[in-house]
Amino acid sequence: MKRRKMRELPLHLMILPSVIMLICFSYLPMAGIVIAFQKFIPAKGLFGDQKWIGFENFSYLFKLPNFTSVLWNTLSIAVMKIIFGLVIPIIVAILINEVKHNTLKKGIQTAIYLPHFLSWVVLGGIFIDILAPGDGLVNQVIKAFGGQPVFFLGDNKWFPFTLIVTETWKSFGYGTIVYLAAITGIDLSLYEAAQVDGANRWQQIWHITLPGMRMVIVLLMVLSLGNVLNAGFDQVFNMYSPPVYASGDIIDTFVYRIGMLEAQFGVATAVGLFKSVISLTLISVSYWFAYKFADYQLF
Repeated sequence: MKRRKMRELPLHLMILPSVIMLICFSYLPMAGIVIAFQKFIPAKGLFGDQKWIGFENFSYLFKLPNFTSVLWNTLSIAVMKIIFGLVIPIIVAILINEVKHNTLKKGIQTAIYLPHFLSWVVLGGIFIDILAPGDGLVNQVIKAFGGQPVFFLGDNKWFPFTLIVTETWKSFGYGTIVYLAAITGIDLSLYEAAQVDGANRWQQIWHITLPGMRMVIVLLMVLSLGNVLNAGFDQVFNMYSPPVYASGDIIDTFVYRIGMLEAQFGVATAVGLFKSVISLTLISVSYWFAYKFADYQLF
């Protein structure tokens, strides 16, 4: 046992910085949850003589006229991102797997994977220029085909779809890696047997490839339930504006405006705590489903 501990010591030392950062940035700040139950005055400090008001911040929050629309925006945008984030990578992974030229396959994988490394600060500026209603590239193409320019980032009808499409474009390359790994684990003799039986490529995909990916698909689908209230703060914050608050304002941006711009720290903390409790519940349920149907467990 002692020799095993000494052998594993370098591995524990490697993860020590990450553990320290996790404690500093994820666990220690949880002391600030008390602000949700206080009429918080920053000058008195976190542990100063603050006035306790119980659940008044939550009551005020739920009575806000725009909180319902913010919650709906968060749910609808997040759910659509989850659906497209599951379906598109599956389709792309299957298509890439059908490419026989290795150099071309690697080139495609690299090209679709690169956007994952770009931050939304960079991509937000790029999309603002590309989707501009006047001289934006997309609208120039639309006008070239006789259509009318579309204000993608300023029209409440188009803004949620713009968020979903751009997020899917950015992240689907990363998702394909997992599904390609699942495809490579399928026994090649199954395809050979299917060819002998006269199955074409589509039949092989339907009866061999998709069933072989089933456990990974179910696992990722179940685990994604924990992100139902995460609609993407970085993306929305860098692309939205007051004209599209009605359709694009989500819980995270709502918390930012209330807490940082309006200095209602108690209400902002109450919103964050509300989201955290719901997310914790969904994550717990999703892990239970993952264990039940995909035999997935952390420990």
